[in-house]
Parts: sequence; C-alpha cells; structure tokens
Amino acid sequence: MFSEENAKKGVTYPKGFQAAGVKAGIKKSGNPDVAVIYTAKEAVVAGTFTQNQVAAAPVYASKKVVATGTAHAVVSNSGCANACTGAQGDADAAKTQEVAAAALGCEPLDVIVGSTGVIGVTLPMEKVEKGVKQAVSELAADGSEKAANAIITTDTHTKACATSITLGGKEVRFGAIAKGSGMIRPNMATMLCYVTTDLAIDQKLLQEALSGVVETTFNMISIDGDMSTNDMVIVLANGEAGNEKITAKGADYDKVVETLHAICQGMAERIAADGEGATKFLTIHVKGTKSFADAKKVGMAVANSPLVKTAFFGEDPNWGRVICAVGYAGVPMDPEKTVVSFGGIPVYAHGVGAQTDTEKIAKVMAEHDITIDIDLADGDSEATVWTCDFSYEYVKINGEYHT
Repeated sequence: MFSEENAKKGVTYPKGFQAAGVKAGIKKSGNPDVAVIYTAKEAVVAGTFTQNQVAAAPVYASKKVVATGTAHAVVSNSGCANACTGAQGDADAAKTQEVAAAALGCEPLDVIVGSTGVIGVTLPMEKVEKGVKQAVSELAADGSEKAANAIITTDTHTKACATSITLGGKEVRFGAIAKGSGMIRPNMATMLCYVTTDLAIDQKLLQEALSGVVETTFNMISIDGDMSTNDMVIVLANGEAGNEKITAKGADYDKVVETLHAICQGMAERIAADGEGATKFLTIHVKGTKSFADAKKVGMAVANSPLVKTAFFGEDPNWGRVICAVGYAGVPMDPEKTVVSFGGIPVYAHGVGAQTDTEKIAKVMAEHDITIDIDLADGDSEATVWTCDFSYEYVKINGEYHT
C-alpha cells in the first residue's frame, strides 16, 4: 500500500502542501528544531490529544484550532515541551501562532502548534520566532524530510510515509510524519503525528474517522508506560484532489478510514520499534477474551512489565514473567485454559510450562521482531499491542535526559 519511493515526500506528497524544517537553536545539540507544514487552501482539521490531565500549553492552543474546524498550518518545535509553564507557556504558544500567522498571511486560529522536549522549561521565544519566520521563508514542496528531522528528540530516525487511493476516478494522496521514542503509553504520549491529505471530506466525518482509528493504533503502543503531556495526532485535509466531497458514510468513507488506519498503524509500529534504547520490537497479540477492552488490558499489562521487557532484552524466554502479568491484568482468566507462545512456539500451556525445543526458542529470542501470542480461550475478542524491550541504553538516555 505504501510506496518507499514516495515515503520521503511525506506531508508534501498530497497536492497543495509545503513544509520546512530549520535550526533555531532551541536544542543544545544544534540539530533542526522548528518545523512548519502549510497549505494555502484552507483545510478541514481533525485532532486527538493526550489524556494526561497535566497537558502542555500547545495542546490547549491546538484544541482551540481543531474546535474551529479548519486550519492552514502546523508549527512544531522540538527541544522544549512548553509543559508545566503556566500563563507564560500559554502566552508563548499563542505568540507562536501569531508569528506564524503573520508570516503566512492567515489567522492565529489557523495554526496548530506542537512541542516536544524537556518539561518545565519555557520556550526561548526569540529563537522560536526567528525559527518560525525562517521556516516559512523556506517552505517547499519537497520539505517534508526537513520537517520530519525538526520534530524528533531521542528518536534514532525520522518516521514518514505516503500513499494514495482512488475515489470516484480521482487520485487522493495522503502523507505523514511522526516522532516518538520515549514516554510512550496508550492514550497518546510524547508522540506527535501530522497527517496531510488532499481529500475533500466533511470535518465531522474526518474527526470521527481519526478518533476511531487512533483507538486501535496509537493507543495500542507502549514503550515505558508513561503518558506524556504533549502528544497529538493532527489531520489536515485541503480538498485539492477534487474528489466528490465525502459528506456521509459509505464506500468512500470506509476506504478513507482503512487508509488512515494503515497510516496510523504503520507509524505506531515504527514508534514502538524505535523506543529509547530498544533492541527488540514486540508484538503482543491477545485473543480469546470477552471484549476488546479485556484483550487490550492484558496486552498492556505484559507490554508495561519491566520484567518482561528486560527478559526480552536479555533474550531470556522467561514465560513466567508474561503469565504473571496476564494474571494481574485485572481480567478474569483460567490458567488451565491459557496458552502463551513466543514466535509461534508454545512456552506455557494449561497451567504449566510447555516442552520446547531449546535451540528453536533461542532463535526466536535472538530475533529483532518477536510476537507474543496469548490465548485466554474465554471469548471471541482480540487486540494487538506493540512495544519494545528495556535495555541498558534506555536507563542511560533517561538518566541523563535533563542534563
């Protein structure tokens, strides 16, 4: 579905979108830290945000933009979260919108703002303003990769994708960039994802589609069990594809939802795989529960267990840690019925450890991508959660994060 050739085009793959990323000096490293994404044609906007009750100033500012239903731009900085910064933080988020709007020729409420980085530090506004103006002056139809580089923090690489579908004979394009590596758990995290499309669609339908998709994609990842203050997923749809505007649910709407889901799941998986210090990408598939919520609860208990995560880092097939997490997840289960498998090899079945080939299980544990299957045999529902291991490097990164 996704073209690697178009992936680098990311948010500028859809018609009418430009992007840029610049070095404003917010990051001590001197790496790019201010990104702008822009569409001259007004776009309908949809968004989902962190559920942390201690939300950052840009979250509140961007919620107000989404409430208007339309937007022209996204301004996103890294290196400073602008979280827990009080009235000054709110003023700085608003000032960022004003500066961008003046440079772009739109209104402040047309500008989404996103931030990521250290909590409790105010934005260096002189640098931010200079960076925003420079980024606007450098907006280009091939600027997505620069924008993607400007939003990352401890990520080891940028995350981007692009794809297209056909609706009523019209090619409709989608593109995305994202960042996320630590402080990641369900209900969003230090995770920013910006999706652009030239689709013509009713704003309320776009919001409904995004909200539904996020529940089974971004809200199914966990790197460390910590929910951040800053996360958001934003979709801008400017209608330049020229498709007949989607105003009701039907085949075209379903196709859009399917495409959004593929984009968000792909980005979610990449974020989980790029967890801070990660050496393993773990897919936890839980089935045989009475509800999706139960399956998710079990999957998240396993994903958030430091003992499970460190076992996989050490390539130790310690199934006891997995079944322990299943048992305390808070979902009724019968140990006699439950089966746990690593890489398709049963390691726990019917209350006891399963007989396994030592060499085969060692090969599974040595792989980068490992699937943990958990069958509770108590219903027809299922869920998939994505996570990674805990390494020495994770402790080092987070022990030194503020310094």
